Amino acid sequence: MTSRLIPLSALLLGSLFLLIAGGINGLILPLRGSIEGFSAFSLGLLGTGWAAGYVFGCLYTPLLVSRVGHIRVFGTLAALAAIAILLSAMFPTPWTWIPLRAVSGFCFAGTAMIVESWLNEEVDSSIRGRVFGTYTMINLVGTTGGQLVLIGADVSTAWFFMLAAIFYCLALIPTTISSNRAPSPLFEVKLNVPQLWRNSPVAVFAVLMIGISNGSFAALAPVYGNNIGLDVTTIVLFCSLPILAGAMSQIPVGRMSDRSDRRKVLVFLALAAAAADAAFIFMRPDSGSANLLIGALLGAAIFAMYPIVVAHANDHADPGQFIQTSGGLLMVFGIGSIAGPFIAGIALTAFGPAALFSTLLVAHVLIILFAMLRIWRREQVDSEDKASFQTVPFARNSTPETEVLADRDNQP
Repeated sequence: MTSRLIPLSALLLGSLFLLIAGGINGLILPLRGSIEGFSAFSLGLLGTGWAAGYVFGCLYTPLLVSRVGHIRVFGTLAALAAIAILLSAMFPTPWTWIPLRAVSGFCFAGTAMIVESWLNEEVDSSIRGRVFGTYTMINLVGTTGGQLVLIGADVSTAWFFMLAAIFYCLALIPTTISSNRAPSPLFEVKLNVPQLWRNSPVAVFAVLMIGISNGSFAALAPVYGNNIGLDVTTIVLFCSLPILAGAMSQIPVGRMSDRSDRRKVLVFLALAAAAADAAFIFMRPDSGSANLLIGALLGAAIFAMYPIVVAHANDHADPGQFIQTSGGLLMVFGIGSIAGPFIAGIALTAFGPAALFSTLLVAHVLIILFAMLRIWRREQVDSEDKASFQTVPFARNSTPETEVLADRDNQP
């Protein structure tokens, strides 16, 4: 297996650098913005801007690549991402950061899609699952590693803005000098919500709510931590540990869903998430250890929901529709990620830090109610008709090309 991965090492290394840069970029902005006195609403709009740019990047990068090629688009987008974070350091105001964050989202989606299309071109069915697993691990290590760089840091300086720009530029080197042949045209996702709804209403509704809750938490968890007086190290851990907990919970949760009705597993996860939300709202923890413990419980639940929903939708999809179904759900998730930080930012500004988790609680309760309604109205899929559960990268770091790389129909 190692010998098969060596030719892909340049692409995997480029992806690692991109994700480290993204991890730094996504955390330094709300931390520095809080120091600059930005409102919670404007900091929430950073998450909305990123998600909007990400959705447009997924939709329009295939058109750009078809016109000028993979390497030129990749180089342009990586350079733009570096410029955007440097401009953020030069002009620390909300109304410059929000559009610049949208540029970052667009660039991330585009560069990730290009790297993933290269990987997809280089693998065959015999190693696809292992390559995807390796890529998933790199996704996790890069994102959390970029965040952990800020432990104990002085975020009042421009140093971490420059560091993120350096990693964006480093991502150019292994990818542009790679000897791998240019891949095929990128997969163009087509968002057909009526078809997705006919296939699985609970998947469409749940993934929209998951986008709202996860997008809100990702964008505003640092703001919450800063507002209740946590130090920078604890805030970094508060953002990173839930992701790690979610990654670890995917395997046992996935096995549980293979043996039972996936909707019931989704309800179980939503109940656990709602319990964590309620703990933040009513207990108002102010110590670092309490916030980290409850945050890890929340992350174990919310970051395992998305793959359960994707698996459930594909249980009901026609054979050969894995990519179209998963790609469509990813776009619905993106739409939820646009709305979530906007709503949570308003709530946090108006009612204080705990209002972030009120937004999450509403989303999770709605998932529970709708999933229970669908359990009552529709029988579960027979065990022999289920596809095996598959772990997926952190949804905010996934693109339609991720679904192509993970294509179950091409795995042995």
